[in-house]
Formats: sequence, C-alpha cells, structure tokens
Amino acid sequence: MTTTILTVDHVSKHFGHFQALNDVTFSINRGDIYGLIGENGAGKTTLMRLITHLSPLADGKITLLGESATHYQQALKHVGAVIETPAAFKKLTVRQNLKLTAIQHGIQDKHLIDQTIDFVGLSAKQKTKASHLSLGQRQRLGLALALLPQPDFLILDEPINGLDPSGIVAFRKLLKQLNQERNTTILISSHILTELYQVSTKFGFIHHGKFIKEVTKETLDKENESGILLGVSDVKLAAQLLDNDNIGSFTVLNDHQILIHNFSIDTAKLNQTLVTNGVAVTNITRQEGSLEQYYTNLLQHQGGNQQ
Repeated sequence: MTTTILTVDHVSKHFGHFQALNDVTFSINRGDIYGLIGENGAGKTTLMRLITHLSPLADGKITLLGESATHYQQALKHVGAVIETPAAFKKLTVRQNLKLTAIQHGIQDKHLIDQTIDFVGLSAKQKTKASHLSLGQRQRLGLALALLPQPDFLILDEPINGLDPSGIVAFRKLLKQLNQERNTTILISSHILTELYQVSTKFGFIHHGKFIKEVTKETLDKENESGILLGVSDVKLAAQLLDNDNIGSFTVLNDHQILIHNFSIDTAKLNQTLVTNGVAVTNITRQEGSLEQYYTNLLQHQGGNQQ
C-alpha cells in the first residue's frame, strides 16, 4: 500500500506584487527520491520553506505526514531539512554542533552522534570548527544535523552545489543509502541534472512558479530515448503515414508526440509527407536522451504554449 508523505494542494505564494508560486499541486509517496527541477527563481526554495513552516502559508493546503501545515503538531519532528545554507554554528566543532542538535531534539543516545558523524564521513573532522571546514564538509555537516533526529522525510535544497566530483559521488552514495537502508523519503533540488537523474525515482518540473509536469524515472527514460522527436496534430494519422512510408522503428509517446528511432531520416521530406496528408507538424527536434535535454524540450514546449 502506497503511503503519501507530502501533499501540496493548489499552493500559491506572493511576495508583494511578485508571484513566487502559482497554484502548485503534487504529492510525494513514502520511499520516493523526488527531484525538483527548475531555473533560478522558479520557486523551489520558496516551496521548501512553506513545507517546513519557515514561510507562512496563505493560499492552498500542504499536508505533511498527515498534518496540515497550518497546524503542525508532530510532523516537523520527523523531518530533516537543509534549505539554502546549512544551519551550523561556525564557532562550534562538528561534534559540538551535533550535541546541540541532540539537546534541541531531546536525543539521549550519545552513540547516535557517533553513528551520524561516521555515516556522513566526518569522523576525522569531528573536533574541527565548522568555520574551518571545506564547502563539501560543511554540506556533510548540514546533512548530519538534518539526519541526527532520524527523520522519515528529508528536504535538501541544492545540497551538492560547489562540491568537487568526488564529493558529489560520495553525496550521491549517502542519499541512496538513506533511501534504501533507512527508507528515508527525500525531496531534493539541484541544478546539476546529471546527478539528480542518478538518484531520483520521480521528477517534478517547476517553471516561473508553475508546476508544469511530473514524471517517474521509468516514464522519463521511455519518453527520453534518443531519436527524432516529432510533434503532430493527429498522432494516429501520423503513425499510419510513418508505417506506410517504412520509416522504421518509432514510439507513440502521447497524444501529440512520436519518437522516431532513426537519426538518418530526411526530416524535410517527412515534414512534407505529413503536411500534404493533413497532419500539422508543430516541431521536429533531435532528442539526445539526457535529463538536461528533456528539461530543455519541456521549457521550449511551455514557451510555445504561452505564445
């Protein structure tokens, strides 16, 4: 049975005349690693701040672990979050920061601090002040502080920004461990889409404050195969024409898109054949099969819809 951890229902957010979020609706199930994708200013951090009650919710409804965001009682005790910058005290050591967090959460088990420090790979730095840590180590400390209460749900806002390649790989392993070994549900945003693709099981795309699409990794892989992506007005007729033309292997993706698994076709001739036979062609693009390309195509499609 699927358990819903988070439900965001028709949420909007204004800052004066600026609308940061516009009628956002989606949900996250237990066990998901949910990759939230969007440009700078798309509303990702605003959304995370609303979920964790760092910003007041005025329009719409958020339900977290069965509780409404406007009346949280226990939910936030089961949530760990690193939003914007890790909330560590610079003059305290790694261990002192975790001890303080343990006190704040009423955690008595001293071994849990050792386990958490070891889990994020900071055992050799536990006596080092936070101000003397590298960027990657500070990110690990932020993760440790969020993990210490052993949350059911973890929210991470751009956690791998500024990390070197080895740090990114290590962070990826940590996230997979958390999800697979501790069954921690994770909401994560990042501009490094190749890494987001590596860890996420589901993706949500947000653009100019609007939630524009949600897709599972399985569906994304199916829609995102390499080939010629064809946008048409009548997918059924277009498929029949492709069959008659012996165009080769192709996949009908949805009501308006077909993916042709052959880069060598004459696209000009294909376009002429379709239009002559009454099929309007909205776009013909080369799809390379990456999350970045999928995101780019999605934004181009949004731009077309807005014109």
